[in-house]
Amino acid sequence: MKRRLALIAFGGNALLPENQRGLQEEQIRNAQTAAQFMVHIVKKGYELIIVHGNGPQVGNILIQMEEAVTKIPPFSLEVCDAMTEGSMGYILEKAIINELRRNSLDKEVATLITQVVVDPEDPAFQNPTKPVGPFYTKYRAQMLVREKKWTMVEDAGRGYRKVVPSPKPIDVVPKWIIRDLVRDGKIVIAAGGGGIPVIITSRGLYQGVEAVIDKDYAASLLAREVGVDLFIILTGIDRVYLNFGKPDQKECPVMTVDEAERHLMQGQFPAGSMGPKIRAAIEYIRNGGREVLITSAAHLKAALLNRSGTKIVAST
Repeated sequence: MKRRLALIAFGGNALLPENQRGLQEEQIRNAQTAAQFMVHIVKKGYELIIVHGNGPQVGNILIQMEEAVTKIPPFSLEVCDAMTEGSMGYILEKAIINELRRNSLDKEVATLITQVVVDPEDPAFQNPTKPVGPFYTKYRAQMLVREKKWTMVEDAGRGYRKVVPSPKPIDVVPKWIIRDLVRDGKIVIAAGGGGIPVIITSRGLYQGVEAVIDKDYAASLLAREVGVDLFIILTGIDRVYLNFGKPDQKECPVMTVDEAERHLMQGQFPAGSMGPKIRAAIEYIRNGGREVLITSAAHLKAALLNRSGTKIVAST
């Protein structure tokens, strides 16, 4: 009997929300809460791949690097990505294993440090837009531009900040390992933070680059490559709405991919919020995916019973 596969993607703020200090103990408690809804997916009969964000976490590492720059040489952004994949993977892995044991479920969990290939000719490299790391003084920013060729932008009142490109992912390096593990019944944590961005050089070798990959796009690509049956995208609201936040706001329990594409083109889903999630869903369905479920962690159980959330499906 073919196993049903699900992939769930959620942001790094699930473990490190803005209203907390970011203590290790807080993140461990948050992981325990996250583990409950992930194990619930397993109890519904799915084998599971987990893709988490890492924005707050990698930002904190970059701040730590800058504070210690006179004592310890700092790492590049893609190495910091790898650090968060390992640390967050450990926290999530332990929490999920413990939750599985509480539910008398005999399953193993594996975290994979995941390289994700991007195209060096992607237009994003000519227009870096994603701010990362700490704020710098004008003097320090000018020095980093000269020494490291960074692109800096000014944030009025807060200083200067490094911006990096956000290219689209085109391949997941260990995708067949991920596929084999999940098909063998293992829970896999992979492509954390969208994965570690790498390019393929003219000699056919992998080379890390300073960039940020959107975790929803990476999750969509991985879901397509592995062939999952259900792609779950967790966000801050219970379901997708048209005219969100306006008096004529309208909920969307189900959308076809054609409808989702039309609403996106009409500007219903801004680039800074729901837009990337809808685009990721469209890419998944357009490339053979079966079903996308967009909801919040609090409403996931109800959404799996068709009582909440938004389903995006192929057009008939």
